[in-house]
Amino acid sequence: MMTPGRTSVDREDDTVRALSHLSKEPVVVIGGDAAGMSAASKIRREQPGRPIVVFERSAHTSYSACGIPYYVSGLVASADALVARSPETFRQKYAIDVRTNHDVTDVDIEGRRVRVRAPGEDAEFWEPYGELLIATGALPVWPDLPGGQANGIFGLSTLASGIAVHRYLDRERPRAAVIVGGGYIGLEMAEALVRRGLDVALVERAKEVMGTLDPDMGALVSAALREIGVALYLEESATGFETADGRVSAVVTDHRTLPTDLVILGLGVTPNTQLLKETGMALGDTGAIRVDERLQTSVAGVWAAGDCAESRHRVSGQQVHIALGTVANKHGLVAGTNIAGGDATFPGVVGTAVSKICEYEVARTGLQEHECRALGWDCAVATIESRTRAGYYPGAGVITVKLIGERGSGRLLGGQIVGVEGAAKRIDVVATALTAGMTAEDVVGLDLSYAPPFSPVWDPVQTAARRLVKAL
Repeated sequence: MMTPGRTSVDREDDTVRALSHLSKEPVVVIGGDAAGMSAASKIRREQPGRPIVVFERSAHTSYSACGIPYYVSGLVASADALVARSPETFRQKYAIDVRTNHDVTDVDIEGRRVRVRAPGEDAEFWEPYGELLIATGALPVWPDLPGGQANGIFGLSTLASGIAVHRYLDRERPRAAVIVGGGYIGLEMAEALVRRGLDVALVERAKEVMGTLDPDMGALVSAALREIGVALYLEESATGFETADGRVSAVVTDHRTLPTDLVILGLGVTPNTQLLKETGMALGDTGAIRVDERLQTSVAGVWAAGDCAESRHRVSGQQVHIALGTVANKHGLVAGTNIAGGDATFPGVVGTAVSKICEYEVARTGLQEHECRALGWDCAVATIESRTRAGYYPGAGVITVKLIGERGSGRLLGGQIVGVEGAAKRIDVVATALTAGMTAEDVVGLDLSYAPPFSPVWDPVQTAARRLVKAL
């Protein structure tokens, strides 16, 4: 019921005044990497005069975490090369108040403020916000095992952690390293340490490395690792770490003890949402922040983006947590657009990712076999081996393509590729097909490019799609 004497115009004026008040309070961003700085930059472009404060717990902003293994290996000459824009650039060129080495320790939802611990002092302060973006990223999984806090054990998720590994290698000159976990970061670091001249072993509890691939494709990656000299200990789990004088000296598994001078944890990441446990903000089953398609959380005026937030999987329709820089940057753009008063939506993900282990390229998108079956879908699979170029053209190498489709509808559900140079980026064709809801037959009919230096006359993805049509 409308208050006597008040009109709809009066209520609209109240809304304008409320929004005007919020716009005078700063947009506060927690986290200064891909999602946070993408959002802050978008807000600045749309609202040149709006105050924006970014709190970043490390010394770096807007860097490529994906480049860390290549910096450790020496392929990238300096850590600075991984930084897209420095805090000084954001402050001076974009008028974004970036405060590095500032750690947000609490979020007061009712009071619309965050508590911040400043560097070099014990004092904390409260910063008010009009709107809040949470872009706290993800943390490396750190197992609670005996000796797990010894020196020489590293988890990689930030540029600071990559710099720490690089310095350790230069200072301590380790001869042997053990990677615990066979995911993307573990495999890329295995290659990096082989390049640095270390004896490298890798412990993985699954049957094959790279759990985001089906085991038959993971076996190809395992073989590639053995080719470059990595000792694999599959279907084994780390149970602890031996130490000497406070430093790691061995990794203990349920089968053996592996002497080592350095340990890299490659067990994956978990959303960095501990800060929000007492706020009542909704978290998903993945542990990441539940957001809608506009990247708004369950709390009005609070947004989330990047590795701490969920996304909708466009193939399965489920909420997923996919910690990738591509997703984080898109999240940031959408959140920033909406915070600035626009209307943008995030369409979802299909889970596309690529990696490289020496000469071998690995790519995947969509769903794995076990995920399809867990959803109760009747799926068929086709796997083919082909060449990256015309067989007679110099440099042609082996490529294996696996596609998964749904019986009845013929819809493509997922794809995986392992091969030499020229293999991995073919996954983008599969990712596009998944996004468009295409069938295997649709993929066969695509008008893809052809020339002997780039592909056989039938591209390997289309050859796999032809095989899949028969299987379906």
